[in-house]
Amino acid sequence: MLVEMNELARRIDAALPQTQCTRCGYPDCAHYAQAVADAQAGINQCPPGGAQGVERLAAITGWAASPIDPQHGAEGPLCLAVIDENWCIGCTLCIKACPVDAIVGGNKRMHSVLEPYCTGCALCLPVCPVDCIVLEPVSAARTGWQAWSDVQASQARQRYAQHLQRVQRHTLEQQQRLEEKARAKLADLAAHSLHTDPAVLDKKRAVIEAALARSRERRAAVSQG
Repeated sequence: MLVEMNELARRIDAALPQTQCTRCGYPDCAHYAQAVADAQAGINQCPPGGAQGVERLAAITGWAASPIDPQHGAEGPLCLAVIDENWCIGCTLCIKACPVDAIVGGNKRMHSVLEPYCTGCALCLPVCPVDCIVLEPVSAARTGWQAWSDVQASQARQRYAQHLQRVQRHTLEQQQRLEEKARAKLADLAAHSLHTDPAVLDKKRAVIEAALARSRERRAAVSQG
């Protein structure tokens, strides 16, 4: 879900690498940026940005620069996810976990990583049930912003926004399909029930109507979010 950002948060977000790795302790770079703007998070919680990233945020916030907080990891080289095709079972879990849609493949078919789009976030690793994904360093001794670029950050931000839109669209479509099924059942409840007692049918009707109301509320919330 996109977060409402004030002007300071937008400036902070623009200085982040946009890997969307969550290592900062927030669901994405935008949420972290807003937390920093609200003085609820430190400027040293982004390992992918490294020391130079801390300096960027220090210049924006006026706070003193400090080493990356080890609780959030350590600065390191840029890594890309690699899937071992001999072990991949095509479960699609890594596809769903990737925040920038850098993994492609079908159900029960081998998946592949689109290297130009991978941010090295590592979110695909813990969801893989057969441990067939590894991160391979690709920037030699270069770390932080020496291994990453503003162009790559901009691309990652755009792809993450598209990912959120796709997930939102899928959620809405799924909810609409479930609502249509519920409305069809409600229209002829007697034919869809083993019960014939009018009192029982009335209770089931009330339950379905309440579920439809909740679904409409959720769909409205997703649309607004």
